[in-house]
Amino acid sequence: MEVAEAQHAAGGPHLQGAQPSDELARNVYRSPRELLIEYALGFCALISILTTLGIAAVLLFESANFFAEVSIIDFLTQTEWTPQFSEKSYGIWPLLSGTMLVTVIAALVAIPIGLMSAIFIAEYAPDGARRVLKPGLELLAGIPTVVYGYFALTFVTPTLQPIIPGLKIYNALSAGLVVGVMIVPMVASLSEDAIRAVPRSLAEGAYALGATKIEVVLHVLVPGAISGIMASFILALSRAIGETMIVTLAAGATAKLTADPTDSIMTMTAYIVNVSLGDTPQGTIVYYSIFAVGLVLFLITLAMNFLANAIIHRYQERY
Repeated sequence: MEVAEAQHAAGGPHLQGAQPSDELARNVYRSPRELLIEYALGFCALISILTTLGIAAVLLFESANFFAEVSIIDFLTQTEWTPQFSEKSYGIWPLLSGTMLVTVIAALVAIPIGLMSAIFIAEYAPDGARRVLKPGLELLAGIPTVVYGYFALTFVTPTLQPIIPGLKIYNALSAGLVVGVMIVPMVASLSEDAIRAVPRSLAEGAYALGATKIEVVLHVLVPGAISGIMASFILALSRAIGETMIVTLAAGATAKLTADPTDSIMTMTAYIVNVSLGDTPQGTIVYYSIFAVGLVLFLITLAMNFLANAIIHRYQERY
């Protein structure tokens, strides 16, 4: 009785357990070894932040040299990209459209296949199959992208040419399909982890109410894991936007504003590779153009990561 009264006077056992643990951790004695580990971990985190800031600073500084000679309005509004021609034009849209075209094709491949693979592995596959399927999917992520590029060029394109008459050797379709295959493991793995993180009590409650397996998956588990699933989509698309070797080898090197996937196109990353091969003198406007393109690419991926975080927070609050 006295213990209960004392607990009630102190706010109850629930409130006592709800005290912030950070304050307790600060008051606990830590040995010099623990302090050293803490500082080492903090230093590693600081290096990551400083590296990102350093990359951003270099891109901004070098891009300023480019925009000192090229109007930013022309850069954002012109529809031709011909910096290495006699008639120079610096409109980013051909490179941007090529990048988006490959990314859209990759999304059409990776999102449905990756999500369905995640649902199967998480809810339908037996334990033995799950232990084989998930590492097998993740093995795709370890294949060098240059191998994917040659696979697109030497297998996918020749396979598609009899089906699609007039398909060029270098085209956005083959590159997009193979980029989609490359990012399937990211979508599948992250989505499967998100689905399995949904409390099983929710699924069991739905089964108790008479729901079928597919109803539980579509109306309970997927909505409950939507934040992780959406984050996997956006992170995978960010990876597709930044892909270099596949599009360099399979998509071509023709910067044109087109939505035709059978055409040869050039992406932003492919342009950076082509200019960085060593033939372009340092300090020229063409040299500085790769930093301007890199800055646009950096801002796009940064915006997509912010979007992923916003979606995660929004759906976490909802579910």
